[in-house]
Amino acid sequence: MIRIFYGEDRVRAKNEIDKLLGKDYEVIEGSELEPSDLPSIFLGASLLSDNRKILIRDLTTNKPAFEKILDYLNTPHEIILFETKLDKRSATFKLLKDKIEIKEFVLKKDPSANLVFGIYETAKKDGKKAIENLEKIKVNQDPIMFFGLLVSQALKDYQRNQGIKEKKALKELSKLDLDLKSSKLSSWLLIESFLLRLSSL
Repeated sequence: MIRIFYGEDRVRAKNEIDKLLGKDYEVIEGSELEPSDLPSIFLGASLLSDNRKILIRDLTTNKPAFEKILDYLNTPHEIILFETKLDKRSATFKLLKDKIEIKEFVLKKDPSANLVFGIYETAKKDGKKAIENLEKIKVNQDPIMFFGLLVSQALKDYQRNQGIKEKKALKELSKLDLDLKSSKLSSWLLIESFLLRLSSL
């Protein structure tokens, strides 16, 4: 059986490979193969077993060899092609997609990402609500990186409106920048104080 695994979540893909092939399998670099190597890989038996477990990495980057894969769909071995990228427009992929298992491992998006971007907008109307949202994501955030995000949000805001409130927000952020560099208070405490003030500027 041949399977193709691809995608950015290499850890999850590797766990699935270990589940299907076990811990003891052959690893072959697909980019280095010649088409003439394929019969011994897909059809040849090993000295220890008739049923081999094989992981082939990045075979799709090797077009001459990958195009021959259709000749070996009846392989008696457990074979997984582990691809960094997969060109779904290729003729070979189109012929394979209904014949073998092809699985993409997508990196899960951080659910807090949208909250991060929304905190500045929320703070302009409701500082307490912004701090509640901040509490949900603080564990996974660096305060200085988060401060940088606030600055970029404020600059975008100023480019759109260029009003008094937007100017005051930028001044407050420059003060916050100094405080973050010099104050002994917690960085998060200083940021929270700014978020509370923002709605009343």
